Amino acid sequence: MAKEYRALLSQGQAGWRLYVMVRGAGVPWPEHGFGPGEQVPTFTERAEALTGLGFVQAPGAEWEWTEFSADPDDPASPVWLLASTWVDSRAEVGA
Repeated sequence: MAKEYRALLSQGQAGWRLYVMVRGAGVPWPEHGFGPGEQVPTFTERAEALTGLGFVQAPGAEWEWTEFSADPDDPASPVWLLASTWVDSRAEVGA
């Protein structure tokens, strides 16, 4: 059985970035930047980025989206999106 890891997709000033949380591994974790822009990377772009990092989305896993307010006390403040999903190591899946 493959060990599952958590992949996170976040938006920052430099654009969207995807990284995989690998416990016990040194930081930085495997990461892929999508470059500047506000458009959310497509499912295909995310899958290709995961593959490039050596991971695949776990069977049955879905992307979960959460929004965070820059100032929770101000409903007009900017909102940041964070997405996450479970992934497997391609090396472990193929073993």
